[in-house]
Amino acid sequence: MTEQAQLQRAGSADLELLLELMSGYYRDDHLGFDFVRQRSAMLRLLEEPQWGRVWLIRLPDRVVGYVAVCFGFSLELGGNDAYVDEMYVVPEARNRGIGRHALQQLNQPLAELGIRAVHLEVDQHNHAAQRLYSALGYRKRDRYFLMSRDLGN
Repeated sequence: MTEQAQLQRAGSADLELLLELMSGYYRDDHLGFDFVRQRSAMLRLLEEPQWGRVWLIRLPDRVVGYVAVCFGFSLELGGNDAYVDEMYVVPEARNRGIGRHALQQLNQPLAELGIRAVHLEVDQHNHAAQRLYSALGYRKRDRYFLMSRDLGN
């Protein structure tokens, strides 16, 4: 069953709710959650829109998740691109099409912002998520894999 969740642009007034949702995401994905660091980063994203946008995923009666998208630029792709940095749906609202619907809704506001391509990363062992993203038009870039270096700033 697909529930028609709606995206609602988040603002700094939503910070505490977002931090609660983020802690669930980090817990479920076995990531370290540094409250001070994550709070600072989320607040910056909410208050400095040149870096991206955050949307709450809302059912009629409650918020069930969030999507955080960060902006970049790609010469190869010919302009601005975006990265779905985090997407989370609370466990009790999963397997109902909510995440799928949320990702589909992102296309319009991102296109209106001039975004030419959207990227995301998915765990190599999360085959269900890979199938979902493929069904939504995301493609592997077989020539590439993500590498990162923490600069400690």
